Amino acid sequence: MRLYEYEAKEIFRNNGIPVPEGKLVLNAEEVIKAYNTLAPAIIKSQVLVGGRGKAGGIKFPENEAEAKKLAEELLSSEIKGYKIRKLLIEKKLNIKKELYFGVTIDKIKGEVVVIVSSKGGVDIEEVAKKFPNEIIKRNVDIYEGLPFYEAMDMVRKIGLRGDTLKKGASVLSKLYNIFTKYDAEITEINPLVVTDNGDIVAADAKLNVDSEALYRHPEIRKEDEFLTELEKEARANSLGYVEIGGNIGVIGNGAGLNMTTLDILRYFGGTPSNFLEVSGRTYMLAEKAVEIVLKNPNVKVLFGNFFGSAARCDVIAEGLAEAFKKGKIKKPFIVSMRGMGAKEGRKLLRDLGIEVYENDEEAAKRVVELAR
Repeated sequence: MRLYEYEAKEIFRNNGIPVPEGKLVLNAEEVIKAYNTLAPAIIKSQVLVGGRGKAGGIKFPENEAEAKKLAEELLSSEIKGYKIRKLLIEKKLNIKKELYFGVTIDKIKGEVVVIVSSKGGVDIEEVAKKFPNEIIKRNVDIYEGLPFYEAMDMVRKIGLRGDTLKKGASVLSKLYNIFTKYDAEITEINPLVVTDNGDIVAADAKLNVDSEALYRHPEIRKEDEFLTELEKEARANSLGYVEIGGNIGVIGNGAGLNMTTLDILRYFGGTPSNFLEVSGRTYMLAEKAVEIVLKNPNVKVLFGNFFGSAARCDVIAEGLAEAFKKGKIKKPFIVSMRGMGAKEGRKLLRDLGIEVYENDEEAAKRVVELAR
């Protein structure tokens, strides 16, 4: 699970890594107060994707009026499909040099790898291609950790000296400790700024925590804070549902079949509204799945694509039939069924007047036709 920049910075600050003075705000009015307190200040969009700067998500206002105007623009926009709901107002730094510090997992060797570079503020992958000699890497035994003398050696190799060298090594050691303490998949500072007066400050912060380890970290916000209401309802009913913005409701059994269904619909010119996986453990899951998908007002047609294996099609059909009989399906409904129990399932649904296919491509074409 990726944390927001402001969340990562709070953890960094609490663990001894210097970060800029800042304030999280939710609306333009709060921006004015924060800007006047911190000016000169910058405005940073808080979204769970990288590349904010290139996408225009970081602004540098010259005065209060401009800060308010830029904040209003940001809060009414999105970056890479993510709506901007929060802004971080931070005191502007006097930058002398930008570095890169990171700790992640070397998936080839199965070890933790610590990375530093003298070229910060750009993607580390880009630096690796253009300036490979500017990157220092060291694989670390998780049981031995990162000794301070090794942190000193790595930081020395990217040009830090004197008191700044000690400060940099301290930040690198603490970044590694955060990585292990929070069961992280990656901890990253890009850029780590050396200021005019020789201070070391984490101008940005990235922290991805292993979702399977969240139970060990109750202090970290719940992942469902950022789910839609329908996604929360689905999760509460053991259904995997993700909204993706189109007008064709999709239900299927199995993640692979669901992904294929989305691809087929797009191939024929359709726009799926969601991904929803129903396990088929009981027919009630299929009924609830239909109910959740059709709560989305943008859905024009519902497409159920099922392949019977562990989840029998006839059992799933019973749940769909119940939803139909109770009047929960008031939009055009197309079903494709193959595999175990499909013959019985198709008959049950056809007897109710539901349009059923054996071929998912034919079904998808019909669905797209109805959605137009």
